[in-house]
Amino acid sequence: MKTLLKNLGVILVIVGAIILILCFVNGNVNDNTTLGTSLLLVVVGLLAHIIINKRITE
Repeated sequence: MKTLLKNLGVILVIVGAIILILCFVNGNVNDNTTLGTSLLLVVVGLLAHIIINKRITE
């Protein structure tokens, strides 16, 4: 469980990046909801990665 928790931030960043790539491939770059969601996932993932890895030590 600790391994999943430590990688949660990275997973969120990757999911956000995949959403951005899929939007680009499909040509759906004008939908602000999808782009905002992916931006939110990337930012939350980055913050989660920093905060969680400061708190969890092995």
